[in-house]
Amino acid sequence: MALDAAALIDLETYPINRDGPRRDAVVERVRADLARDGCAVLRSFLTPVAIGRLTEEADSAAPHGFRSFNRTNVYFTADNPELPEDDPRRRFFDRSNSFIPADNFAPAGALRTIHDAPGFDRFIQDCLQEERFFRYADPLADVIINMAEEGNGFPWHFDTNNFTVTLAIQNAEEGGAFEYAPMIRQDGENFEEVTRVLDGTSDKVKVLNLHPGDLQLFRGRYSLHRVAPLKGPTRRYVAIFSYVEEPDMVGAPERTRQLYGRVLPIHLERAGLRADAYID
Repeated sequence: MALDAAALIDLETYPINRDGPRRDAVVERVRADLARDGCAVLRSFLTPVAIGRLTEEADSAAPHGFRSFNRTNVYFTADNPELPEDDPRRRFFDRSNSFIPADNFAPAGALRTIHDAPGFDRFIQDCLQEERFFRYADPLADVIINMAEEGNGFPWHFDTNNFTVTLAIQNAEEGGAFEYAPMIRQDGENFEEVTRVLDGTSDKVKVLNLHPGDLQLFRGRYSLHRVAPLKGPTRRYVAIFSYVEEPDMVGAPERTRQLYGRVLPIHLERAGLRADAYID
C-alpha cells in the first residue's frame, strides 16, 4: 500500500510544507550548522514507518546495485610523479562503490514519495541558500541508494560538487561512522592539514554517527571526509538526492557507465552519440 509524505516525514518536527515561524526556525538552525562547519543533521527526519518501507525497498532493489572498485587520492586526480612522494596528492587508497540506480525505485515507492513531498526541494534549497538549484534530470541518478557491505568504506576525499543531501536508511552492525575535518579547504588547499588527517594526527576530525531516518546536508567540497569501514552481515544503505546548477542536466556516458554500469538513450543523445556507435 502506498503511503503519502505525511506518513513518511515527521512534519510536526520538520514542517517543510508549511511556511511560518516553526519552519523558519528549522531553516535557520540548519544554516547556522552549515556556516559553522559545513554539516547539518536533521535527526529523525523520517518516521519509523518510513525507515521500514525504505529498508524493504532497498533490499528489493539491492540485486540491481552496480559495484565498482578503484584506487584514488582525496582529489580524484591522477598521480603526478613531479610532486614529492609524501604529498597528499600522491597518496592513493582503495575505494569501492555500490550504487542502486534511480530507475529501480517506483514513483509510488517510499523513496520517491519522500523526494516528491510537497516543500521538500524548496526546504533543501532554503537551507543551502543556493540560488541556482535544480533536480538532476538523469533517470539513473536523480535519487539513488549507496549500498555498502562488510569491509567497505569510503576513503578520505573532497567532493567535486558543492553539497550533498543524504538520508540514512540502515546501518551495519559496526563501523560506518561519518568522519570529517570541517572546512579545512576553505582558505586554500591546506595540504599540511590534509596530510595530518591522512596520517591520523589531526585534531580537526569530527566523528558523526548517523542513525536511520536522519537527513544530512553537507558541504563536502571544503571538508575532507570519509566513511569508516563496516563490520557485520547487514548492509549500510544511504539515499542520495542529487541537485545541480542547471536545468535538465544528465551525466556524461562514460561517467554514467562507471557509476551505474550502463547508459540510457538520453545520455547518448545529450552527448551527440548514436546508440549503434556506442558499445555498452
